[in-house]
Amino acid sequence: MRPLSTGLAGLYEGSTDRAHRFRYGLLVFDIGTVIWVVATSFLPRHAWIEGVDVGLGLVVLLDFLARLAISRDRFGEFRHLSTWADIAAVVSFLAPVVGEGVGFLRILRTLRLLRTYQLLDRMRADSALFRDNEDAILAGTNLAVFVFVMTGIVYATQHGSNPAIGNAVDALYFTVTSLTTTGYGDITLPGTSGRLISVAVMIFGVTLFLRLAQVLFRPPKVRFPCPACGLQRHEADAVHCKACGTRLAIPDEGSD
Repeated sequence: MRPLSTGLAGLYEGSTDRAHRFRYGLLVFDIGTVIWVVATSFLPRHAWIEGVDVGLGLVVLLDFLARLAISRDRFGEFRHLSTWADIAAVVSFLAPVVGEGVGFLRILRTLRLLRTYQLLDRMRADSALFRDNEDAILAGTNLAVFVFVMTGIVYATQHGSNPAIGNAVDALYFTVTSLTTTGYGDITLPGTSGRLISVAVMIFGVTLFLRLAQVLFRPPKVRFPCPACGLQRHEADAVHCKACGTRLAIPDEGSD
């Protein structure tokens, strides 16, 4: 088992090209799974859809077990929301009768993957677009994750009992109109639980939306750690660190 654990740790936490490709593959798989959950919410539950769900569930289960195997604090993993999102996704894919809407929570894994140091570092090295817009991309990802998670919660709790929520798009429509405080009123969530979900969408959604707007409209800065105090972000033409005054040597487009 030792060689297996070492190999898994190399894939999940290593810095080799193979490890980077593996983590990119996981990111693509996560995004593809979310698309699958959305698309199949419009279709009747045919046997072939159930078969694909089981296959996805097994992959998620293997990934979950692999992460658990290489963790230095296995019990501590269960303190993370993303761990429980993995469990919810496995249950929803392997036992669809629980409700396929819970599978929307799997998008939390995409956020966790984007937050890992190795993948972020590699994306900075591979993509100038990501380097120049990292804060906006991550803020947009946070907002998108929240929207899809709340959409999944609305769909899972209301589908079948609320005639206004017929598919995932209805749940997405309600989430977005609540988040933007537009509130057309054509779709509402009845009962105490429905009102609490609506409140959560409005409070947390508006906060994330304002964070994205702040990142998009604030003056652009570059990421360059100050050698003295470690301040990460500076104006593009900064000569000295505004926190400690240390002279900086920020490379520009004309630098070799």
